[in-house]
Amino acid sequence: MEQGKERDLVLERIFQFFDEISIRYIFTEIETETFLPGIQIKNGVLQIDLQKLKYPGDLVHEAGHIAVTKSEERNGLNDNVIENNAEKAGDEIAVLLWSYAAAKKIGLAPEIVFHEDGYKGEAIWLREQFEGKNYIGLPLLQWMGLTDVEGKDAFPKMKAWLRE
Repeated sequence: MEQGKERDLVLERIFQFFDEISIRYIFTEIETETFLPGIQIKNGVLQIDLQKLKYPGDLVHEAGHIAVTKSEERNGLNDNVIENNAEKAGDEIAVLLWSYAAAKKIGLAPEIVFHEDGYKGEAIWLREQFEGKNYIGLPLLQWMGLTDVEGKDAFPKMKAWLRE
């Protein structure tokens, strides 16, 4: 399959998923340099510059930051969410696992989300952990009310995609 068509299919699946779970996003030109190329969070909305977007899977990870944030705090999310925000730093582990569950739900190969140019060189290790059912951070997602450890909503299934 041609790379452009494959990318379009991945993006189509991601945006359809965002629409289903109510992750807000807009397409815009991003003038400034961003933490992840072509993606910026402004007031809880994913700003996407498709011309600059390097890795479509990064959209899933950034959406995870929005998803695991309490609903009343979502509109206050901006730029690199965890930078200079100590209380959000702990969310990263939940976002990683949320991203894995989202990739499974969307039907994306884990390496699309956990690509080798991201995750501070730990992408392969993360994929191995999650594929081996070592769900690091699962108690946090459960505490947030998003999934269960066992039963019909046992991870990687989610009982909710957005934190209340």
